[in-house]
Amino acid sequence: MATLKQLQKTLQLTYGLVPIVAGLDKFTNLLTNWADYLNKGLIPIDPSVFMKVVGVIEIIAGVLVLLRPKPGGYLVMAWLICIALQLLAGGHYLDVAVRDLVMAIGGYTLAQLSTNPSGNPKGVSA
Repeated sequence: MATLKQLQKTLQLTYGLVPIVAGLDKFTNLLTNWADYLNKGLIPIDPSVFMKVVGVIEIIAGVLVLLRPKPGGYLVMAWLICIALQLLAGGHYLDVAVRDLVMAIGGYTLAQLSTNPSGNPKGVSA
């Protein structure tokens, strides 16, 4: 059976590496054309420029999760909620919005598992 520390490390690697990969892909669009997901009425600049800015933020968030999982987990959680709200406001890609909200719960879980230096959040026993 996995320990809380192992689960925390799995979430840390997942929520660290995935944003870095997605952020880097904002410059190449190999995985998808990221600008398609934008509610273009909400942004005042060119979608490709905006997505590159998003990419830099995602790379920073991923690195933060790898180095400091508690604040990084909360940052990734907030970022995913913002993405989901933007998608909901646009009325498209609602499945992706729901997926991002579920992923935000994972970011919150990572932050909570990283709350205590012993690896056990308050009130949770190993």
